[in-house]
Amino acid sequence: MARTPSNMLPLGTKAPDFKLPATNFNDSYTYNDVKGTKGTLVMFICNHCPYVVHVIDEVVMIANDYRVQGIGVVAISSNDVVNYPQDAPDKMADFALGNRIDFPYLYDETQEIAKAYDAACTPDFYLFDNRDQLVYRGQLDDSRPGNSIPVSGSDLRAAIDAILYNRKIDEDQKPSMGCNIKWK
Repeated sequence: MARTPSNMLPLGTKAPDFKLPATNFNDSYTYNDVKGTKGTLVMFICNHCPYVVHVIDEVVMIANDYRVQGIGVVAISSNDVVNYPQDAPDKMADFALGNRIDFPYLYDETQEIAKAYDAACTPDFYLFDNRDQLVYRGQLDDSRPGNSIPVSGSDLRAAIDAILYNRKIDEDQKPSMGCNIKWK
């Protein structure tokens, strides 16, 4: 497991569009399909990364807590499935079912969307406001596998709350940390 930080896409970047197949629903989704009325959370995750496995319960709780408040949520996997078959679409569907993911979990076979978002690791979080401008990119919280800090989602939750309650989001954001995206 290569510990890789986020690339930290510039704040204010407009959300790159996509059209990708969902592995847990029989449909394809665009950014506009998943967009929330108040904002949109785009996450790059995968099935086998220990960093994702460490936080997936909190990620699902965040999605459940905030979708009802107008935050759209989507997860994307861009890993090379030839060399990492555990991240193949059928396994993604199993992962979604096993972790109660009921938001779209999309497969980026060409890796073009990961490149458009400048994604580097899993998990990698991007929060856009209601004008599709990037307002947060960074870590879920300070917890990492093996560091004994409880998973809380505090950094991401604070950014989402700021959108919902019209507060300023601190621009000093810590990068996410995780396994590198498995490029082809």
